[in-house]
Amino acid sequence: MKKIFSIIIIFLISLEINCQSLVGSWERVHENYNGFKEKQIVIFTSQGYQSISIFNAETGEFIYTNGGTWKLEGDNLTEMVEFDTRNPERVGSETTFKIKINKNSISIPSMQRTWNRFDNGSEGNLEGAWLMGGRYRNGKKQMRKIDGPRKTMKLLSGKRFQWIAYNTETKQFMGTGGGIYTTKDGKYSEIIEFFSRDNSKVGSKLKFDYELINGEWNHRGFSSKGDPLHEIWVKRKN
Repeated sequence: MKKIFSIIIIFLISLEINCQSLVGSWERVHENYNGFKEKQIVIFTSQGYQSISIFNAETGEFIYTNGGTWKLEGDNLTEMVEFDTRNPERVGSETTFKIKINKNSISIPSMQRTWNRFDNGSEGNLEGAWLMGGRYRNGKKQMRKIDGPRKTMKLLSGKRFQWIAYNTETKQFMGTGGGIYTTKDGKYSEIIEFFSRDNSKVGSKLKFDYELINGEWNHRGFSSKGDPLHEIWVKRKN
């Protein structure tokens, strides 16, 4: 009995280590069938949310994104789709496939594709999945419902971020953007690598004040349009 119990404990520990090894961001750059280089970025958060974004590696022109939840059992990765810009009919469906995890790369044998590790989720202070929870307007805090089908979600690894606006009920996709971020001395800085709504914003560098207050991420500064903002982001729980 003790031997069986020990085997179960070892299996659970190895499963947890394996799941943790996926956390972070991964990238793949290759020449596509149109003859230009495209960059593929995958983010896995420790809360079990993930996304893949694809854009032109040279111009930043947005091509595609999908994502949702993830879980790993052995070498089987299961994803529940919450948004898919190319195939919205996939929203709400599950897909499972084999994945091979190495220290600095992951690959999907059936697709013959490999992504290299960009970070392990530990560099920044905001790793995780966050939902837009409210704003300050005229000095007053105004929170909104975050458990409905309409979501603005932001996924952050240790160095990369992606925001996505979508509706799981209507399967509508409203927009996305992402790039590289840092958190240092109360400053949150972004470099935009892709922006589905306005390609001219690619390469923009934005800096914000940030503060965690009772678990809420207070995000203050100016938007990419130059408008003042004070957003409140809340860690996603379901």
